Amino acid sequence: MTKFVTIILACIVTGSVSGQEQRKLSLLPATKMTQEVADFTADHLGYTYVLTLTNHLKKLDQNGDSVGAFNDVKRYGKIFSVDVTNPLKVLVYYKDFSTIVILDRLLNLRGTIDLKKLDILKVKVIATSYDNNIWLYDEWDSRLKKIDDSGKVLFESTDFRQIFDSVPSPEKLFDRDGQLYLYDPTKGLLVFDYYGGRKNTLQLLHLEDLQVLDKNTITARDSTGIILYKPATLQLVSFSGLPDVHSYKKVQFNGELLYCLSKENYLEVFRVSK
Repeated sequence: MTKFVTIILACIVTGSVSGQEQRKLSLLPATKMTQEVADFTADHLGYTYVLTLTNHLKKLDQNGDSVGAFNDVKRYGKIFSVDVTNPLKVLVYYKDFSTIVILDRLLNLRGTIDLKKLDILKVKVIATSYDNNIWLYDEWDSRLKKIDDSGKVLFESTDFRQIFDSVPSPEKLFDRDGQLYLYDPTKGLLVFDYYGGRKNTLQLLHLEDLQVLDKNTITARDSTGIILYKPATLQLVSFSGLPDVHSYKKVQFNGELLYCLSKENYLEVFRVSK
């Protein structure tokens, strides 16, 4: 993550510390995976996790070689999301079955949590917490909740209907540097403390592939390219440089690499040139 921030900032010439800047991102092709994939994510160690078209989850090293696989694809249905905040504890979420599967670093099964048994009935986002538990947002009762690996509820926030005129429906959830971030594209990036207290709202609307790398580094994709936003200085940098931003259905940064999943289901990896 630190390497990525250093590289991105090196791409920015001297200018205003606030407002929007336009810059071109210099990219070098690194690899293109020949296997079609439905989705992917990457951890901070440089490992890539790909979801195949047959719903198998594979972990690949920097050379594209498989170092782990989770193939129990029939029990819980279609994988909805994968959280690799902690590469030693991978969270696989099956939304249709309200089930979280916990895997180890080689994608071996460690445990499962049936959210229905906890009366947690409508969850779209989960994330690993700073203390290695699990955050989630339950839209049924509009509360942030933290649970442990056994499913015990450790914390739940006040009802968000008491603090919002219109409650959020987040698509992303991050735990970074002592803060929680919920992203609803129609409302922006909502920032909370660990007790569910509302701290801020960043007006980052209608963006795709938003990531909170740390409390002062937020990346995403808009209709023209990649953006980098730094809340501390209100600096917004818009990068061009992708062959065609509209030809990719998902983009993610990881370290010195830029991962791009094409609409034809091929994952391309670019190295950011210093």
